[in-house]
Amino acid sequence: MPPPDPGIVTLHLWGVPGRAVPRAALRMASLRPALARTPGLRFAKLLGTGDGRTFTVRDADPRRWGLLAVWDDAAAADALDDSPVAASWRRIADEEWSARLRPLAARGLWSGREPFGSPRPQRWDGPVAAVTRARLVLRRAARFWSAVPPVSADLHRSPGLRMAVGIGEAPLGLQGTFSVWDSGAALNAFAYDRPEHAAVVARTAREGWYAEELFARLAVLSSRGTVDGTDPLG
Repeated sequence: MPPPDPGIVTLHLWGVPGRAVPRAALRMASLRPALARTPGLRFAKLLGTGDGRTFTVRDADPRRWGLLAVWDDAAAADALDDSPVAASWRRIADEEWSARLRPLAARGLWSGREPFGSPRPQRWDGPVAAVTRARLVLRRAARFWSAVPPVSADLHRSPGLRMAVGIGEAPLGLQGTFSVWDSGAALNAFAYDRPEHAAVVARTAREGWYAEELFARLAVLSSRGTVDGTDPLG
């Protein structure tokens, strides 16, 4: 039996002015029923964001919110832009950035599911995105949080990084990152060659920090809009 088609992935980030933060927080709950009714949608998570430097509440950025979604095909992904969900965010947003992605590799689970399917190995020479997500074992969270800052600092000075943002469904215990890189080689250099990251990977396996984890690599097919006034892929 062939592996499941990984589909098309989209990530949207909406920036909102300070006065709209309460309405943005409300949308995290109120838009879920509309998302569930969207044709062609396989998986979706409304996300808060942060700078990802400690993965605690100190990182949270209440002026930026996101949606990661997996679609049956490009037509279903296109329809999101004209949907009530997107319209609701645009009514309060003063900035938007979105990317269309195709899974290249994925392992692990998110809320008990494999959202990116089982991608076939394939060559990709363009920019790549990485998605990480973990559910912490809370009694071990303090050790995880103490290990994050050196890795985050190293991430933000890594050659080839275009952008990185912390993502999560909740301020504590459920967190991850979305990052964009010049190439797969640049991502590999951070993931495998940087001693700070290697040390944390070893500790993760040894100390069992995560109750659930996922890592995915995705081809960046296209993007539009800005983050903090600039196009990360411009």
